[in-house]
Amino acid sequence: MSQEASPRGTFLQVAEALKARIRADSEMTRLPSVAELMSRHGVSRGVVLRAFKVLESDGVAEPVQGGRWRVVREGESVDRRPLVERIADVITDEGLLAGAAFPSASVLADRFGVSRPTVTKALDRLEAAGVLASGGQGKVRIVRAVPNREERS
Repeated sequence: MSQEASPRGTFLQVAEALKARIRADSEMTRLPSVAELMSRHGVSRGVVLRAFKVLESDGVAEPVQGGRWRVVREGESVDRRPLVERIADVITDEGLLAGAAFPSASVLADRFGVSRPTVTKALDRLEAAGVLASGGQGKVRIVRAVPNREERS
């Protein structure tokens, strides 16, 4: 009995279905959630996770912080630096000076394609490093110091 025909090969069927969706939709940037795929295909969490690993080994998808997976397109370059470094670059890239308002966690989450709690953790690290100052819950973060890219390298 081949692996595709056996119950153990179900993850391969899910992976092939996802590959077909990715090929059909050139705008697709994220894979559906584990829960959505479990419901759609009537499979367990483990089957979906194994399907994701097949996609990763085939170079079709990769995990991102927050437990989600993103689609990898051929020839696409991805910034793999830690999120805290990419967020710190917002200050220099946008020409923010000390005392300037910093974008909100929600705006940054959309910009970097990660969850808001993940961004909040990175912002907390920048506050601890003295780069940002927090005005408290619901308040705008302020740039305290402009990071030097050479210092972070």
